[in-house]
Amino acid sequence: MSSKAQTVSLFDRDITRRAIGESFRKLSPRMVAKNPVMFVVEVGSALTTVLFLRDILLHPAGHAPIWFTGAVSLWLWFTVLFANFAEAVAEGRGKAQAETLRKMRKETLARRLVGGKLEGKEEEIPSSSLRKGDLVVVEANQLVPGDGEIIEGIASVDESAITGESAPVIRESGGDRSAVTGGTKVLSDRIVIRIVSDPGESFLDRMIALVEGAARQKTPNEIALHILLVGLTIVFLLACVTLIPLAKYSSLTLSVTAIVALLVCLIPTTIGGLLSAIGIAGMDRLLKKNVIATSGRAVEAAGDVDTLLLDKTGTITHGNRMASEFLPLPEVRIEMLAEAALLASLADETPEGRSIVLLANEKYAIPANAPGASTGTFVPFTAQTRMSGLDFGGRSIRKGAVDSIGKYVIALGGRVPAELGELAARIGDSGGTPLAVADGSRVLGIIHLKDVVKAGIRERFKRFHAMGIRTVMITGDNPRTAAAIAREAGVDDFLAEATPEAKMRLIKDEQAKGKLVAMTGDGTNDAPALAQADVGVAMNSGTQAAKEAGNMVDLDSNPTKLLEIVEVGKQLLMTRGTLTTFSIANDVAKYFAILPAMFVPVFPEIAPLNVMHLASPYSAILSAVVFNALIIVLLIPLALKGVRYRPLGAAAILRRSLLIYGVGGVVAPFVGIKLVDLALEALHLV
Repeated sequence: MSSKAQTVSLFDRDITRRAIGESFRKLSPRMVAKNPVMFVVEVGSALTTVLFLRDILLHPAGHAPIWFTGAVSLWLWFTVLFANFAEAVAEGRGKAQAETLRKMRKETLARRLVGGKLEGKEEEIPSSSLRKGDLVVVEANQLVPGDGEIIEGIASVDESAITGESAPVIRESGGDRSAVTGGTKVLSDRIVIRIVSDPGESFLDRMIALVEGAARQKTPNEIALHILLVGLTIVFLLACVTLIPLAKYSSLTLSVTAIVALLVCLIPTTIGGLLSAIGIAGMDRLLKKNVIATSGRAVEAAGDVDTLLLDKTGTITHGNRMASEFLPLPEVRIEMLAEAALLASLADETPEGRSIVLLANEKYAIPANAPGASTGTFVPFTAQTRMSGLDFGGRSIRKGAVDSIGKYVIALGGRVPAELGELAARIGDSGGTPLAVADGSRVLGIIHLKDVVKAGIRERFKRFHAMGIRTVMITGDNPRTAAAIAREAGVDDFLAEATPEAKMRLIKDEQAKGKLVAMTGDGTNDAPALAQADVGVAMNSGTQAAKEAGNMVDLDSNPTKLLEIVEVGKQLLMTRGTLTTFSIANDVAKYFAILPAMFVPVFPEIAPLNVMHLASPYSAILSAVVFNALIIVLLIPLALKGVRYRPLGAAAILRRSLLIYGVGGVVAPFVGIKLVDLALEALHLV
C-alpha cells in the first residue's frame, strides 16, 4: 500500500457522489440519535415540516407566513444533510483506502506441511483454508499465503504491496525480524512459516475493518466534548422554551417555527455536525503515513503525549556501530590485538562483527585463516555473558563488554589493568562503545565502536521541546556511552543498560506522575512495555507479540515515525479545539445578532443593540438558519485536512486559537447573516 495510493483528493468525484447518497441514508433517526445536537436539529426539521404542511392544508389563525415556515424547514433539513455529508465524506475516504487494501488480498495456493511437522509431506490447499498454527513452505517468487512467523530459514521479502517501499527486506527465524504479512512476496531462498491467524482475522482484514471505521470508538476527549455540547443544547433549549410564556403574555409575535429556528441557531450545531468527520479524518491522516491505529483513543492520546521513549539504535543513531580503531594496552602490540579481535569475530555475522574483521584485515593485513581457527569452537554472544569468542589450539579468545571481560579474566586468575578502565571511559565519553578483548587470562585492549547520530535528529527533538514533550533515549549501552549520545542527539534523558523490566518501570513511573507515554518497539521483549504505554507503536517487521501488544502498527517499520504520529495526534486535537472555539464564538455572536432584531418591535429601548439593522424579525431568523447550514459546508475542508500544525506550547496554541478562530467565530455570523439578509431583501422574500 504505497503512500501515493493512499492519497485521495479532498472531494474526490466518486467519494462525493457516494457521500451524497449516504447523507440521506444517515437521516435515519437511529443513526442521527448518536449525535444529540444533530438529533435536536432533525426533530426541529420534522416539526417545522409538519407545521408547514398544516399551514398549507388548514390555514390556522395566527400562523407564521407559509414561505417563512417552508424556508426554515428546508434549511433545517439542509443543516442535517450537510452534517451527514461531512461525516460521509470522511468515511468515504476511509472506504476508498479499504478498497485499495482489498485488491492486495489474493487467493493463493499454500504449501502446507502435513501434521505440522518440519519434515512432513507437503500438500497444496487454498490460502483461505489455512488455520492458526499451520506450517507452510514459501520459496522464491511465491506469495506469503497468510500472516505468520518464520520458524526456519532466511529470505529476502518484497513488502511493497503493504508498505509501498520498493527495497526488499530480510526476514529470518528467531529474533525481532521474523514476522511476515500475507500478500507479500518472497524473493529468495526458502522459509517455513507458522500461520498466526485464522481466515478473516489477518492483519490485512483488521486493517480493512479499521480503515472503514467499523471499529472506531469515541475517545475520552470526544465523549467529554459531547457532554459539553449536550449541556449547551439543554441550556439553550430551556432558554428558548422560556420565550413561549414571554410571547404569550406580551405583544411579541413568536411562532413555534421561530422558536425552533432560534434553538437550532443557538445550539453548537457547527462543531456537532463536524465532530465525527474530525475524528475519522484524524485516523485517515495517520493512515497516509502508513500507520494503522487499532483505536481512535491511540490517535488522540498521541496528541496529549508528555513523554517519548525512543530506542537509540535505528531511531537516534543509524543502528550499525562500526569498528573505528584498536586501542592496545601497554606492552601489547596493536597487531596482536587486531589478530585476537579478528579471530573472536570470525563467526560473528552482526554488522559490528563484520566491521571488526574488515578493519583488522584492511588496516593491519591480518589474515582470516590462522592455523586451527577453522576447526575451533565459536562461543556465541548471550545476554547473560555479554561476550563472544573462539576456542582453538588451546587458546580462549573473547571480546565483549568491558566489565564482562574483566570478570572472565579474573575468573581465570588474571588481572585487569587500570588502563583498561581509562580507555573505556574515554571512548564512552566520546559517544563510542568499547569492546574489550582478552586472550585467555590476559587483557589485550579495546575495540572502539562508533555509533553515528542521524543528521537532523537534534532539530527534530527541539520541536518536541517547544511542545513541552520530554524525550528519553532507551539503550543497552553503558551509562557513559548513553550520556554522550544523549548530549549529541539533544534528548532530555536516557535509560542505559535497559531491560524489559526497566522499560516497564520507567513507563509506570511516568504514568504515576499523570503523564501520557509513547514508545516504539519490535521485539517480543518490548511487548510488555508497548502494552503499558499509552501509545505503543509496533513495527510491522517485528514479532507478532509486539504487534498485538501495541495500539498502532507502523507498516514502514521506521522507529522515527513516532515523531510524525505525535504531530498527527496534536493536529487532531488542535483541529477539534479550534473548531469548537469557532462554534461557541459563532453561537454567542448569533445570539447578539438575532435577538435584538426579534425584540426591537416590542421593546424599542434595545434598538441600540440592533447593530445589524436586519430587514425584519423573520429575515433575522431565516438569515441565521441559512448561515448556520452553509457554515458547516464551508468548514468541511478544514475538518478533513486539519488545522495546520505548529510545534507550540499549550498557552501559545490557545492564544492563537482564540485570536483566529475565536475572533473569526464572532465576526463571521455578523458578516454572513447580514449578507444573507441583503440577498433575501434584494429578492423581495422579506
